[in-house]
Amino acid sequence: MSEMDQLKILHSSTAILPVGWALANTICLVTGDENDYVEPGGLNQGLDYDVYVHVVIILAEKLLSWLDDGGLTGKENQYAQVIAETSAEPIGKALCETETTRALKMTYVSLLRPVCQQWHLTKLLAMSKMDANINGDETLPIKTLKYSEKLDLLGIAYFYSCMLRIFAILNPTGGSLPVLNMLSFTPGFPVTLWEALENLLFPGRGDISVVNDCHTRKVSANKMDGFLNKQQKQPSKDGGKKLFNVFHKLTGKSQAGVDHGDSVHGNPSAQVDDDLHDVWDVELLRCGPQKISREMSCLLHLFCGTYSHLLLVLDDIEFYEKQVPFMLEQQQRIASVLNTLAYNGLAHSISQLDRPLMDSAIRCLHLMYERDCRHQFCPPVLWLSPARKGRAPIAVAARTHEAMSANIKSDDALTVPSMGSVITVTPHVYPFEERVQMFREFINMDKISRKMAGELTGPGSRAVEIVVRRSHIVEDGFHQLNSLGSRLKSSIHVSFVSECGLPEAGLDYGGLSKEFLTDISKSAFSPEHGLFSQSSTSERHLIPNPTAKYLENGIQMIEFLGRVVGKALYEGILLDYSFSHVFVQKLLGRYSFLDELSTLDPELYRSLLYVKHYDGDVRDLSLDFTVTEELFGKRHVVELKPGGKDVCVSNENKMQYVHAMADYKLNRQILPFSNAFYRGVADLISPSWLKLFNASEFNQLLSGGDLDIDVDDLRNYTLYTGGYSEGSRTIKLFWEVIKGFEPNERCLLLKFVTSCSRAPLLGFKHLQPSFTIHKVSCDASLWATIGGQDVERLPSASTCYNTLKQNFFMQSILILALNFLKNLLISDLVW
Repeated sequence: MSEMDQLKILHSSTAILPVGWALANTICLVTGDENDYVEPGGLNQGLDYDVYVHVVIILAEKLLSWLDDGGLTGKENQYAQVIAETSAEPIGKALCETETTRALKMTYVSLLRPVCQQWHLTKLLAMSKMDANINGDETLPIKTLKYSEKLDLLGIAYFYSCMLRIFAILNPTGGSLPVLNMLSFTPGFPVTLWEALENLLFPGRGDISVVNDCHTRKVSANKMDGFLNKQQKQPSKDGGKKLFNVFHKLTGKSQAGVDHGDSVHGNPSAQVDDDLHDVWDVELLRCGPQKISREMSCLLHLFCGTYSHLLLVLDDIEFYEKQVPFMLEQQQRIASVLNTLAYNGLAHSISQLDRPLMDSAIRCLHLMYERDCRHQFCPPVLWLSPARKGRAPIAVAARTHEAMSANIKSDDALTVPSMGSVITVTPHVYPFEERVQMFREFINMDKISRKMAGELTGPGSRAVEIVVRRSHIVEDGFHQLNSLGSRLKSSIHVSFVSECGLPEAGLDYGGLSKEFLTDISKSAFSPEHGLFSQSSTSERHLIPNPTAKYLENGIQMIEFLGRVVGKALYEGILLDYSFSHVFVQKLLGRYSFLDELSTLDPELYRSLLYVKHYDGDVRDLSLDFTVTEELFGKRHVVELKPGGKDVCVSNENKMQYVHAMADYKLNRQILPFSNAFYRGVADLISPSWLKLFNASEFNQLLSGGDLDIDVDDLRNYTLYTGGYSEGSRTIKLFWEVIKGFEPNERCLLLKFVTSCSRAPLLGFKHLQPSFTIHKVSCDASLWATIGGQDVERLPSASTCYNTLKQNFFMQSILILALNFLKNLLISDLVW
C-alpha cells in the first residue's frame, strides 16, 4: 500500500479523530520545509507563539482524551478492515490487525517529529515570558499557579507533557524516547523546570536548615571522599575540601558554625527527629497527586520524565563531584519530592489522569534511590519520612502485600490504593529491620499455607532423604536435589559418607542439613570450582564465571545453586558469602548504572569514562563496536551491535559505544547466569519478597548483619548443656572475656562456632540452631586435672549445631584457637 493510501486512511474519520489530524496539520504548517515562510531550522516567520502553543495544547488534550478512552488501539479491528478493503493484496486477519495499526501509528507520529527537534524547544523558551505566572514570589500559594494563553514556561510544559503522552501511546518504535532525548539534553532545560518547582514546593528554602547530626554528615563526607579517590587517579587538590563544604552547606550552616564537639556521638532528641521528618515530607504533596493543581501536575510530569531519562547517562563523577545539573542539596530535595509524591499517591486513590505522573515519578524515584544505595547522598531519614505516621503493623502489611500480589496484576498496583501497593512499589519507606521482619512473615505464612495443604511435615516419611559423599558434595547434591524444584521447601535429611567410603553415624535433626548447605556452598562458590569468580575489587564479591556455560551442566549447576541459596534464605541459615551488586540487581529485576561497572571491572570502567570525556577526536583511539573476550586461552571478538567491527567510534557515537560496552558487561554477558540463578531462587522464595530489598540488603539478608556482634543479645539466647549453666564460673568468665574482645575477634568466634562471621539480622533469637556452649568431659586423669593440664585443651565446635565445646575456660587458649582459624582463612585453606 502506498504512502498516499496510508495518509488517506489516516485522514479518514474512521482511523483517527479530525482533532488529531488538525494537530498534525498545525505542527506541519508551522514547521514544514515546504513553507517559504518558515525559517531554516525554525518556525514560521511572524508566528504568534502564544496562539501556536495554546492551539496545540487544546488539540493535544482532545486527542489524548480520545486515546485514553481506547481510540485507535481499541478499534484495531475496524481499521484493519479498512486497510484490507483498500489493499489489493490478501492479508491474514491477525497480521493485518498488528501491522496496520503499527503503520497507522508510525505514519501519524512522523508528522509530529518537528516537536522533537532541539531548535523547536529552544525557540519557544527564548520567546516565553517565564516570570508571567511563576514569578518567584515566596508567598505565592500553589492555587495561583494558573495556565494562561500567554506563552510562558507553564505553557511550554503543558505542550511537551502532552507530546510525551502522545508519543508514549502512538510511537511503536520507541515510545516517548524521541521527545525525552531532546528535552533531557537541551542545555539548562531540566534545571529550568526544577527551579520553577522548587519555588513552589519550597517557598522558604533559603531559611530551611536541614537538621542532620554531625556524625552522619562526617560519615557521608568520608565515604564520598573515599569514593572520589577510587574513581579518579588524580583528584583535584581542593576536591575533598569542596565536597566537605557541600555537606556542611546541606545543614544551612557555614563550616565555621558547625559544632564538632557535642553532636558527634550524641543522640538526636525527639524534636530533632520530628524536624528531620518534616523537612523531607513535603507538605504540599502529602495527599499525593490528588490535591495538587493541574498545572503543578503538568510541571512534575515533565520534570520527572526528563530527569529520569537524564539520570540514565549521568556518571557518578558528574553527579557527585561536578554536581551537574544539580547540586547535592538540590538532589536531596528532588528525592524528597518524588518520595513524598509516590508514597502518598500509592496510599490514596489515583485517577486515570494521574497515572502518567505517577508512572514517571516512580521511575525517577527508583533511579534516585538506587543511586543513593550505591553512594549515599541523602540522609536515611529522607526515605522513611512520608510513612513515619502511617505505616501499618508488620503482619498486617505482609498479609496485605501477599493478598494484592495474588489477586492484582503488577500493572494495577498504582491504581489500587493500599499498603500492599506501597510495599510493592516503594518498600524503602519501611526501615530495613521491618522489611526483614516482613520477609520472615512471608515465609511463616507460606509454611502455614503448606501445612494446611498437607505439604509440610516434620522429620518423618515426607522429608527428602539424601546420601552425600563428602568428597563429591556438589555433584551428589546436584543429582539428588536439583529436580525437586519447590519440594526443597520440605525438610532434608542428610546422611554423609566419609572420604573412606564409610557411612557416618548420626541422625539429622537439622544440624546435618545446615552443615550440608554450608559445605556445598563453600565448595560450589569457590573460584576453583569454575562456576563463580571473585570481583577484582577489595570486597571480592562473587560473580558468575563467563566460562561456566562451557562446563558440563554449567547453567543447570548455577540454577541449582540458586535453589541452595533459596533454601538457606527459607530456613534462615546464614551463608558467609556476598554477591556482586551487578548480579544481585539482575535477580531483583533492576537497572544497572554505567557506574556499577566500577565494582565489576574497574579498569574497563576507567577506560570508558576516558572515552566519554575525551576532548579530542575519538577516532584517534582506533576503537570499534567490538569487545574481545579470552576463553580457554583463545581470544574471541564479540560485536556490540550488528556489523560493529566495521563501525568506528567517533565523537558522534561515543556515548552509544560507552553504553553499549557497559550494557554488554552488565547485562548481556551476565544475563544467562542471572536468569538461571533467579529460576532456582524463585522455586523457594517469591520474587516479590526479595524486591523488598536493594542489592546490599540482599547480601545482608543472606550473610547477616554488622561486622560486630551484640554480646548481650548473644548471651540472652545462648543455651548451656553438658553440665554448664548461666551461673557457672566458667560461663561468667567466658562472657567477660568476649566483651573485651576486639570486634574482629568476636566475628572470628562466631565463625568458629556457626561457620558464619555475622549475626542474624534480627538478632540471635533467629539463629537456628541456637548458640550453645557444651561442657565436654575431660579425658585427663584426676591428678592431671588437679595439676591444670585439662585447662590446656583446645576448644572445638560443631558448626552444624552452632555449638562451642570446651572444658574449663582460659582466655589465651580461646584466642589461640581463633588465631589458628584466622590463619586458615587468610591462607584460603578449607576449615
